[in-house]
Amino acid sequence: MARPRETFNKKELQKTRAKKKKDKEQKKEERKAVSGKGKTLEDMFAYVDAYGNLVATPPDPRHRVEIKVEDIQISPTKKEDIDPATLIRKGTVTFFNDSKGYGFIRDHDSQESIFVHINDVEGPIKEKDKVSFETERGVKGLNAVRVKLTV
Repeated sequence: MARPRETFNKKELQKTRAKKKKDKEQKKEERKAVSGKGKTLEDMFAYVDAYGNLVATPPDPRHRVEIKVEDIQISPTKKEDIDPATLIRKGTVTFFNDSKGYGFIRDHDSQESIFVHINDVEGPIKEKDKVSFETERGVKGLNAVRVKLTV
């Protein structure tokens, strides 16, 4: 019987397999050296310094800030009761179409344009009329409601 011939390609494949196996063993040894299995609890702690960076040293107890439990807010802040007199705004009708039933009011304080529908108007209005109104949040923004003509 003839001895099997080792071709160049077979030798190259064996070399690459041996190299991969050696690299795998080397990575395994590196992971063992880096792993934290032998560390104590104190070695695994990480601290945050005053600038928000992670550091290995504990903070100086002299710079410690005490926080009262009562000052911690988990829910949103409660809104204060709003005075009904401040809800009433004043403005000028800049556009109003009677046939379509809508228009816009320019607020005197904020100079923003607020949509008004004819169903929210108490009495007839036309362009350049001075009005007082309240606002509600609508689908596309603020809507004027309870619109009244002022003298």
